[in-house]
Amino acid sequence: MFRRLILAALIAAGTAHAADLPESISALLQAANIPPVAAGIVVMRGDTTLVSHNAQQSMQPASTMKLFTTMTALEQLGPAFRARTEFRTSAELVNGVLQGDLILRGGGDVDLNEDVLLHMLQALRNQGIRKIKGDVILDRQLFQPARPDMGQPPFDEYPWAYYNVIPDALLTNTNLLKVEMRSTGNKLGLVMMPEMEKVGIRSDMKLSDGPCGSWEAGWRSPDVTRSGDKIEVVLHGSFPKNCIKSTSVDVMDHHDYLERLLRATWRKLGGSISGEVREADASAATTATATPAATVAASPAASPDSDASPAANADTPSAPATRLLAEHVSRPLPEMLRDINKFSDNTLARTVFLMLGSLQADPVLGSRPIPPDGGAASTPMRAETAIRAWLQSQRIDANGLVFDNGSGLSRTERATPAQLAGVLQAGLKSLWMPEFLSSLPIAATDGTMRKRLKDSPAALRARVKTGSLKSVIAIAGYVTDANNQPCIVVAILNDEHVANGAGRTVLDGVIDWVARSGASYIPGNPSSTR
Repeated sequence: MFRRLILAALIAAGTAHAADLPESISALLQAANIPPVAAGIVVMRGDTTLVSHNAQQSMQPASTMKLFTTMTALEQLGPAFRARTEFRTSAELVNGVLQGDLILRGGGDVDLNEDVLLHMLQALRNQGIRKIKGDVILDRQLFQPARPDMGQPPFDEYPWAYYNVIPDALLTNTNLLKVEMRSTGNKLGLVMMPEMEKVGIRSDMKLSDGPCGSWEAGWRSPDVTRSGDKIEVVLHGSFPKNCIKSTSVDVMDHHDYLERLLRATWRKLGGSISGEVREADASAATTATATPAATVAASPAASPDSDASPAANADTPSAPATRLLAEHVSRPLPEMLRDINKFSDNTLARTVFLMLGSLQADPVLGSRPIPPDGGAASTPMRAETAIRAWLQSQRIDANGLVFDNGSGLSRTERATPAQLAGVLQAGLKSLWMPEFLSSLPIAATDGTMRKRLKDSPAALRARVKTGSLKSVIAIAGYVTDANNQPCIVVAILNDEHVANGAGRTVLDGVIDWVARSGASYIPGNPSSTR
């Protein structure tokens, strides 16, 4: 199919092509009405550059930006890195009553969900705690600012969608509500999960005669209303009759979500809270960054940390000593990176980006906070510094590179095709090369490449990170050529004409050309390619 597309484009475009591009790729660009200036393409085999077109041009990379974040994370944090969540306290337990505050400390644990919270709270009940006399303190202070979601303008018209969730160090269940909608006759039934304290759902959706498969056409952004201490999620738009569908929405404030989930879960376990559920104040930032992620507790619950070094077992002098009551550790980093790169998970990528500015690996605990540097740098600034330091160690020129959140879901992030190619070169030389390569989507097989290039020789033989935004489409990865040699391929298109699949056709044509080619391409000599 791609061979036919290339031949058709050649016929339509004649022999016109950019001087530094293979004729077939130039023809595909022309057929799509994408000017050569809007394209940045690099193809390398080993240290030999086969194609270099606008290689140094700073462009919007979309989700290929995730390669800077994930490759640096592997190099800096290592494959055994895990993030942590902890329940801690400095209060005594007397006759089932915790005589002070309970602290829920966030460590960027990407797997913190309602099941994890249930098991952690059950661990408290197993230790005999049935009542918390003080407050429950939600400590998100590992990342600074602690609530990066607050005051952020929506990225697009779908602020409730999962890909727009903005992480914090204590993000729970990715702040999503799962909503099941079931219409029978003229009635619409709703079920919302997880169960939360004083949170309900209702709908003003109108039932329609449309097909069930097109239900999203009638969907309108949901919102939240408050009445006293009650919260109600309200669905808007229309929904087909005799249809069953489920979706997930991010509409609740992060504090409300966790507080009401925690209260409902603790109540179901037979527990009670006398005080408030409140956020840790800014002064806790010193404790969160200076105190190891876990301190050996005086109780049996602390036994998993018994091998920690003495230096890791003390709180800061200004903070009261706390002991560990319950903990959860996330999947190891390579498993996080598979979800980030294969499925282009923005929230996970943003979380790992923030980890680079706040956490370091620990062989016993999985992770611990980076000691404070005495400055006022935000976590994103420290993350950017970490990535730039790694790029410098790899001798990759970072001029023109612009970071925002490390995921590519941004209109300000910029990178050059040459910089992305440098990251991919470093990936092949890394100790963690197998982990990095296994995180990339495989053409015609999985992730965001599962439906692409099925009838190309690149199928099963290309591992490629994809990216797309409005007027942006990109690929960056590894393609095996006709001589079974691995090639680095980066292609970015920044133009409004990439819409409706036109840009994807060009990029798939680039991958297909590499997979079919076994000869070096000489710029200006189209006959040198086959």
